[in-house]
Amino acid sequence: MQTSRREFVRIGGIAAALAAAGSTCLDADTEPALGLIFPPLNYPVPSDATRLYPKGVQFLGDGVGLPGGMTLQGYDEAIPRVIPAAVRLAQKGAKVISVFGSSLTFYKGAKFNEELMQQVTKATGVPATTQSNGLVDGLKVANAKRIAVATAYTDTVTGRLKLFLEEHGFQVTSARGLGYEQIPEGAATQEVLMKLGESVYAGSNRADALVVSCGALRTLDLIVPLEQRISVLVVSSTPHGLMNGVRLLGVTPRVQGFGMVFERA
Repeated sequence: MQTSRREFVRIGGIAAALAAAGSTCLDADTEPALGLIFPPLNYPVPSDATRLYPKGVQFLGDGVGLPGGMTLQGYDEAIPRVIPAAVRLAQKGAKVISVFGSSLTFYKGAKFNEELMQQVTKATGVPATTQSNGLVDGLKVANAKRIAVATAYTDTVTGRLKLFLEEHGFQVTSARGLGYEQIPEGAATQEVLMKLGESVYAGSNRADALVVSCGALRTLDLIVPLEQRISVLVVSSTPHGLMNGVRLLGVTPRVQGFGMVFERA
């Protein structure tokens, strides 16, 4: 799981030149903007963003395309397009950039995730984070040590998340995914996710928290009822990825009504 430093440097150099060529920034008196890089092309900013933070933050989006699906090969093919997308967001006025798509950033481990953030910052001049950092951030807010992990992914990609979380000092006591490389429309319903979360937690030997991972899953309205069912905190990709990005932007991420992690953030 070695990072291609040469490729990172090459892409970063091109992107830095683009950034230096000029930008179309937001006015200084507007709300600060969080730039989000999504795996799919032409992906809208999720409604979670403005439901959680209806004022005080602007959200900008860009996408890289993931034709190979949620596979190791698909991620490898998409990664070179992350830095150019980051430059475009910086040119639009993003003050912080978060690379969304949890698996796109955890699949090669903690070092790769860190180096990707560094390259984004080098190319754009703004702080960077990732959706995977949002999972770690949420688990730290939850003060969790032993965790259960439910995902949309195949066993291979779920295994990479397990390794990533272990690199950050967590003990993964149970992990299982839905097995998707591409999520069929309408397949990952709230009922399906609730059953998955309950089942994974039941096999976790009373873990401290449950992670629900995949940015494509709609989980904001799942968090509270799932926490009520399993009686531990739930951390999920998109909601807590947004929490992490907003925190880095300097805006308080604490929100009521969307689970215990947000109430403690």
